[in-house]
Amino acid sequence: MSEIVIIGLGQLGRVFAGGLLRAGRTVVPVNRSDDMVTVAHAHPEPELVLVAVAENDLHTVLAAMPGAWRPRVALIQNELLPRDWEQYRYTDPTVISVWFEKKKGIDAKPLIASPAAGPGAALLCRALTAIDLPCREVAVGNELLFELVRKNVYILTTNIAGLKTGGTVSQLWAQHEAFARQVANEVMDIQDALTNVKHDRDALIAGMLEAFAGDPEHGCTGRSAPSRLARAIGHADEYGLSVPNLRALQR
Repeated sequence: MSEIVIIGLGQLGRVFAGGLLRAGRTVVPVNRSDDMVTVAHAHPEPELVLVAVAENDLHTVLAAMPGAWRPRVALIQNELLPRDWEQYRYTDPTVISVWFEKKKGIDAKPLIASPAAGPGAALLCRALTAIDLPCREVAVGNELLFELVRKNVYILTTNIAGLKTGGTVSQLWAQHEAFARQVANEVMDIQDALTNVKHDRDALIAGMLEAFAGDPEHGCTGRSAPSRLARAIGHADEYGLSVPNLRALQR
């Protein structure tokens, strides 16, 4: 039976584990205390290695990934862009932009279909569909890049604007649209710089609003919002971007 290694068994990792088991795969868990090299010796040829750690731990895991596993890696993190894996010389990872929310004690709730690209995309979509979470395959390259940037615009705009407005995503747009657009434009300035691509801003805003409609009562701001703002300003500093609204929020 095909083995799937899952590194990180938090809320998202457990959702994928459930779907992959339903899809007939054997799941090999790697917890924080486990040594990846030791596990890789015991399981040298898995079908996929799903990295389900938090954003803050991603780079540590990618840098330490055993060589046998590197061609099989799949990534699911928020705030993910090609530069995150390219700096470690990963050439064709499977990538999925996760559009469902999973909180402790509550079933996973989809906003829209999660787009997946790369060698393991079909398997991940089968796994999610098996547990009633919508998923769709997209092409590697520009199509995947747009989906990653769209998710970043959604997360960063709602989290950062929500530091001032609070409330839900539907309230953000109904009551504070002008401010939300200002924040979104600064977020898109940063995404353009990080990807060296000038993205279609109308399409990104439309994509964000599609996600708003998928869960209008979704809260704007969570515990990670202040760190997302700090990261965004760090990127703006890196590229000499003014982002006055983001800086005002930080002050």
